[in-house]
Amino acid sequence: MTAEMYLPSFYVKQKFAMTTNRYELVAAGPDGSEGQLMGLAQQKRLAFKEEVTFYADESKARAVFSFKARKRVDLNAGYDVLDEAQQQIGFFRKDFGASLLRSTFHVEGPGYTGTGQERSQLTALVRRFADVPFLSIHFDFTAPDGAPLMSVERQFQLRDRYTVTVPDQRVDFRVAAAIAVGLDALMQR
Repeated sequence: MTAEMYLPSFYVKQKFAMTTNRYELVAAGPDGSEGQLMGLAQQKRLAFKEEVTFYADESKARAVFSFKARKRVDLNAGYDVLDEAQQQIGFFRKDFGASLLRSTFHVEGPGYTGTGQERSQLTALVRRFADVPFLSIHFDFTAPDGAPLMSVERQFQLRDRYTVTVPDQRVDFRVAAAIAVGLDALMQR
């Protein structure tokens, strides 16, 4: 089964804004070049209940999907990924206990479940105990049988830029994009 909106590889680029976190979602070409703009995400900083809205383009005239926290404050916060009609298409949550030494997230979607964890235990520890700017972070999400669902890799740059690879065709682009943006926004806490 292939997801309604499947995209095997794309980039998430953080853009500078004073009062919001902004992200551009750009399809990756077969040669790794940047392709079509797939959406623009915006998150208000210091919101009581996390919500990130993804728009079709820079005009922000059409919201095409979003993710929203189920509760206001929760260390094991769960986030529903919603389509344009506000119907749930996926879910992810941070596993607070497992994240003490290495950040861990769980993901669910139609026909799959999985767990994502920082690839490097050393990098995870350094990130917790030392303020090292521009540290590369890599997450690998796998199904219970060990099959890869997706990976999110942050490049070593001034502004955050992620490469998202989705080998499992059941993972909808919107869910993968929500997780990638969520990792950036949630890792800062």
